[in-house]
Formats: sequence, C-alpha cells, structure tokens
Amino acid sequence: MFQKYKQFIRSLSINIYGKAGVVLTTSAFISFLILELARMLGILTNAYIGLITYLAFPVIFIVGLILIPIGWFKVKKETGRTSRELLDHQFGKEELKGSFFGSQFALKIGFFTLLNVLFLFFLSSQMLVFMDEPVFCGTACHSVMNPEWVTYQQSPHARVKCVECHVGEGVDALVSSKLNGMYQMISVTFNLYEKPIPTPVHQLRPARETCEKCHWPDKFYGSRLKTIIHYAKDENSTPRYSSLNLKIDAGMGELKSGIHWHIAEMNQVRYRSVSDEREEMIRVDVRQSDGSFKRYQNRAITPAEQQTDQDERILDCIDCHNRATHIYENPETAIDKRMEQGLMDRSLPYLKQEALTAISNIYSDKQQGMQSIKNHIEGFYRRNYPEISAQKMKSIDQAIEALQEIYHRNIHPEMNIEWGSYPSFISHEGCFRCHNQNMVAEDGEHIFYDCTTCHSILAQESEQPFRYLQPVSEKNPEAKMHQYLRDEFLNSYQK
Repeated sequence: MFQKYKQFIRSLSINIYGKAGVVLTTSAFISFLILELARMLGILTNAYIGLITYLAFPVIFIVGLILIPIGWFKVKKETGRTSRELLDHQFGKEELKGSFFGSQFALKIGFFTLLNVLFLFFLSSQMLVFMDEPVFCGTACHSVMNPEWVTYQQSPHARVKCVECHVGEGVDALVSSKLNGMYQMISVTFNLYEKPIPTPVHQLRPARETCEKCHWPDKFYGSRLKTIIHYAKDENSTPRYSSLNLKIDAGMGELKSGIHWHIAEMNQVRYRSVSDEREEMIRVDVRQSDGSFKRYQNRAITPAEQQTDQDERILDCIDCHNRATHIYENPETAIDKRMEQGLMDRSLPYLKQEALTAISNIYSDKQQGMQSIKNHIEGFYRRNYPEISAQKMKSIDQAIEALQEIYHRNIHPEMNIEWGSYPSFISHEGCFRCHNQNMVAEDGEHIFYDCTTCHSILAQESEQPFRYLQPVSEKNPEAKMHQYLRDEFLNSYQK
C-alpha cells in the first residue's frame, strides 16, 4: 500500500521542477511534524524554532505544491503532448482505468489534496496561536523589538498578552494586524523602520476595549497614600521622604477633584494636539453638566500650529498611562528604587552621586556601557576610599550589578534609545499639558493647575516617612502642620 503511494509521488516528479516541488513539500511536511512534536514535548522552546516551524515551513510547503503543476505545464509545452498522453506515460493505464473520477489516480489525487488541506489548516491555526504569544512578538524581530520585550517582562502587565492591547477583536482586526505584521517584517528586512520606533499611539485599540476590561474608572474610590523616597547626592545618600494623598476617585457631580474624573462615563474631555502627537495641546473641550462643551484654548500655541486637519480625540486611559507596559525609567528614580529595595548599599560613600554619573553617560554600545559602569564605580572607591574598596567589595559588586541591570533595561544604543526617549505622562509633564495658565476659555477662566487638584502633600522632603513623623510639640513646629495634614487625610480616607 505504502509502496503504491510512494510510486505515485515519484510519478508526479515529471522534470526538475516537479522533483524540486516533491522534495520541498515532503521535507517541509516531515520537518514540521518532527519540530512540532519536539515543541509539544518541551524539548525545543526557543522562539526562533517556532518562527521556522510556523512561518518558514508553510512557505516551503506551498512553494513545493506550486512547482509540481509548473513542471507538468512546461513538459506539456515542450513535448506537445496532451494531458492524457502525459498521464498515461507517467502513471500507466492501470491507474487511469475506468472513468477519470472513479480511477485510482483520482482517488490518490483526492487523498493527497485532502491531506494537504488538513495540513495547511492545522498549520495556519497553529501559526496564529504562536503569533499571538508574547514570546513571538518580543523575540521574532530580536534587534528591533528587544527593548520592548525587556521592559514588557518587568511591567505590571507582564502576564497580559501583547495582542490584548495591540490587536482588536473580530476578523477585520485580525486580518488588519496580520497585514500590518507583514509590513513590519518587510520593514525589518529592508531596514525601513525608524530608530527609536515611535510609540504607536494612533494604532492602539481604544481604552474602552482594552484597559477597561479590567479597570473600571467609575469604581475607583477614595484616595491612596503614596510615599516617594529620594536619596540625596551627599556622602551618606541621605533619604528624604515625600508623602502624597493621591485622589484617585472619579469625582461626583460638580466635584472635579478625582484623577479619574477625566475618563468617568458621566464626563468627557476632548482635545486636539500639535501634529496629533498628544504632547502639546491646541485646545481642550470639557463637557458641562447641561451637556454642552466649554472650550479652553492654548494661548501659547502659534496660529500656524493651530491649523490642523486631525480629528478631535476623546481623552482616555492611555493619554496619561502612555507607558502602562513598556516602562522606561528615569535614571535618578531608577537608582532611588534599587536603593529602597536594598539592592544598593547606601553606606558606600557618595553612592547615589557616583551611580547617577555612571549610568547617565552616553556609550556607543551596550557592552561598552556595561564595562564603563563597572570601571567607574570600582575606580571611584579604589581611588578615594581604598579601605572601603577592600572591605566592602561585595557591596560594590552588588551595586554595579544593580546599575548594569538599570542600564540594560532602559538603554538600547542599537535602537537609539537613550534616557528620555520614551517619556511617561504619569507625571507633572503629563498633567501640565492641559493644566496650565495658558489654557484659557472665552470667559477668561483657565484650567486649574493647583497642586491639590490631584493630590495633597502630607510631607515633602521630610527626614522620616509620613507614618513615622515625630509627635507634635512646641520644639517641633513642622510636625504640627504634618499632624494637621495627617488628620485631614485620615478623616477624608475614612469617609
């Protein structure tokens, strides 16, 4: 039985084209089965194996199938024989005995056609599943997407698939995403992409379809106490604490003090930005209680910048949480965070100062940056504190490792990604795009920009965290104000 089908396949190889087609198709089929089995058993886990399995082999398989009829067409044209004469010559009269559709030849053609269709269907479905995995998005185009892959793995959304935010629902969104993916592969192949890659603010799905499947703005209640630790650049890397009462609720009625008031269902904020980049606002329209909109125009924008044919955008989550997943850190904040986590021993003299100097320099490539950070820290303590350099070598090595991790995560010279390449708008920089004295309505009212709009400052650059402030006394007048703010915060929080 097997021998008959083997002979049938050989008979399809009518010339060099047919033989090449049979070889390509058969080898792609067998290789796919072997690699797929190895992946299912966990023997092979590398993403590049998946790339070969689900992208390369299908192409090879289809090219092989196309070459077989091309071979027959060329022989038919060169010899002048009819299709029946060629079939009789290659397969014999026994194979073609009886009516064509009832012959053994037709049955074998039907069998292989069905096998090919099922194989291609299975291949396509597996390919779509594989391409939806984050490991594919992050590693398939390693040199281009590696920065996003590195930051994604350390983000709050590291367990959320890329397609949950970057691909819409339905057939249209699926087809659109795959076509866009093909263009991206062409861009990578011919080096047509920008460095650094622009944030795809215009291609992301609306937040109502993504963020709000898990986060419900109208259900953000009350306040959140946040303490920020900032280490000074002095000999002791002295910590200073700022405590904020963040008003994270959506506000109620006329009370427009909650941060998430901007995107609550009852409210709506629309805006236009310069060049539709969402970084500098031209105007902002805010819906009033009667349903009308009040417009605030940016007086600092030139008439030329105000001319835009871009559509108005309704403010949503990603206008502020623009780096919700691919988060690039600020160098000073990154160092403060590692020191707070105990990854850097601040008993090392001037650690904050020298750490910031080491990672803030611009290096030509990643390897040079890593080595230069090590050389800078080791050299500083060897020259200025030789005893400490010998006694606390382990702490120095640990600090170097932490700094190299910061550098590896945030700086990618091959993609021209430096400090500040991807700013986050969850900061004063983001708020002040709209909340500033230049955003004025026709009646002269400007969008308020008081610090207490979004948070109350309970302690600023204090020697101790808010929860550890010294008790009030005549000798400690600063604590009296802190006590008052603390009581106010606790009262509002309990309400």
